Amino acid sequence: MLKTNYRLKNDKKIYDAIKILDEGLLYANPQIGLTKYFFKNKIKLGKSTINLNKFDNVYLIAIGKAADSMAKFVSSKVDFRSGIIVIPSRQEALFHQKNIRRFKAGHPLPNTNSLKAGKYIKNFVDSTTKNDFIIFLISGGGSALVTLPNMISLKEKIRVNQQLIKCGANINEISCVRKHISKIKGGKLVETMPGSGISFVLSDVIGDDLSSISSGITYADKTTFSNALKIIRKYKIEKKIPRNVITVLNNGKNGKISETPLKPKLRNVIIGNNKNSLIAMKIKSEKLGYTTSIVSNLNSNVMIAANKISRKLKTTKKSCIIFGGETTVDVLGKGMGGRNQELVLHLSKK
Repeated sequence: MLKTNYRLKNDKKIYDAIKILDEGLLYANPQIGLTKYFFKNKIKLGKSTINLNKFDNVYLIAIGKAADSMAKFVSSKVDFRSGIIVIPSRQEALFHQKNIRRFKAGHPLPNTNSLKAGKYIKNFVDSTTKNDFIIFLISGGGSALVTLPNMISLKEKIRVNQQLIKCGANINEISCVRKHISKIKGGKLVETMPGSGISFVLSDVIGDDLSSISSGITYADKTTFSNALKIIRKYKIEKKIPRNVITVLNNGKNGKISETPLKPKLRNVIIGNNKNSLIAMKIKSEKLGYTTSIVSNLNSNVMIAANKISRKLKTTKKSCIIFGGETTVDVLGKGMGGRNQELVLHLSKK
């Protein structure tokens, strides 16, 4: 059960709520999603099997907030020569091994360690050989944790991210812009990779759009430089971001910079998502005797999401509403907090 630093009111409903939340967290554990694919030096994908013993070298690259736990599990199944793990700077390392190079980088905004990680991973991937195999483990947060700006500075990249996060753009729109000012996002990291590989992805994006999870670092991309410019104009932030960024996007629109690859270089497999956790929580809630409903795919502004959830509210004593998604906010002040806190505040007024 969740550990808390405060004393909970002795109320059965509160403890039931924690039990339900625990179930959702359990099913967000990437090990559950990885188990069916990994066996001793083998990866099984349906009826096909990848025998990792036939490669000269097997490498592991894990990026994201779940990178440690994903790498720890895979390392128990696969004999890999070396690996790279990138996690948020404030996150405690769970997995230690001598042949692992670890980076603790910035999140939700990139920092100098994010840049170091981006350069190191790009050089590492490009230096592998034809008969090498890379296992990528991707989870949420990778867009900030690993960065390699294209013809703009890190400072300019951070400025763009700040404006995108604050303006109310959704994750797909944010990813579109990010990919078109990057040397590695939108599938560019693996575009020229000499060998082969596979990517296992823990989704933090509604709809499991592989091109948006960690900005599609190992996937591909159907968006364009023109799309990125339209998003910037849509949210009226053109004058708030560095002029050099606009120049790069315009150069891309005019064909002076190549677009992101349209086809994925390697297979990307979703191993878990928001929906799985919501369903698990619903089952747990019903076992505890509650009439339960799910409000899923919340990807709008918090005020709209709060209205959507409030319409499901019931006055019966044994009812439970479970909701999930990724809402957006328009940041107008300088206060502390986030989307979830603001959503709860809106709901408290209903």
